[in-house]
Amino acid sequence: MRITVFGGTGPTGLLLIDQALAEGHEVVAYARTPAKLPVRERLTAVQGQLDDPPAIAEAVRGSDAVLSTLGPTTKKADAPPLVAGHRNIVAAMREHGVERLVVMGTPSITDPTDGKEAKVTLMVTAIRKFQPVAYDAIVTIGRIVRESGLKWTIVRFPLLSDGPRTAAINVRNVGDKGGLRLSRANAAAYYLQQLTDSSQIGRAPFITDK
Repeated sequence: MRITVFGGTGPTGLLLIDQALAEGHEVVAYARTPAKLPVRERLTAVQGQLDDPPAIAEAVRGSDAVLSTLGPTTKKADAPPLVAGHRNIVAAMREHGVERLVVMGTPSITDPTDGKEAKVTLMVTAIRKFQPVAYDAIVTIGRIVRESGLKWTIVRFPLLSDGPRTAAINVRNVGDKGGLRLSRANAAAYYLQQLTDSSQIGRAPFITDK
């Protein structure tokens, strides 16, 4: 497939690009600083900011799916561009008829299937209290994606690590049995699974290593 990746210069994004190329996909990576991307066959870089609709449209046009590993940071100034960027991505996908969208989320984006999980509740409460700008941004992004009309999946991450890719990933709801860590390699692998797996369309799975 031809896929467009946003957030490809981050640790998870670079692994996503690497795994996508290894699986034979053609990748278009949208980046503010393309020099941070590797030089590889079947990898095309499009330079631009998240507030640049024409550049985003160029990156999205002709792709089969859009995968975004853009996520909130502790820097307050980063929140507005992230929100605007997701609005621009959705608009570009609608304009060019690209339907499949997979984005990064956290348990701060709630889901009707969620149960109670004390450690997750504590984590979300802490973020909401001490990083309210980041909390509001991720919740708003969740709403933008859900209201997009696209074939979306919000992949909710726990604490990320640099651990290895494993044979299995625990795809669960908040409140189900499981840990609170996920390797970036597993996160990237799960993203790519969504290219051919329609079971999570319109859903927000919480994924962990175990």
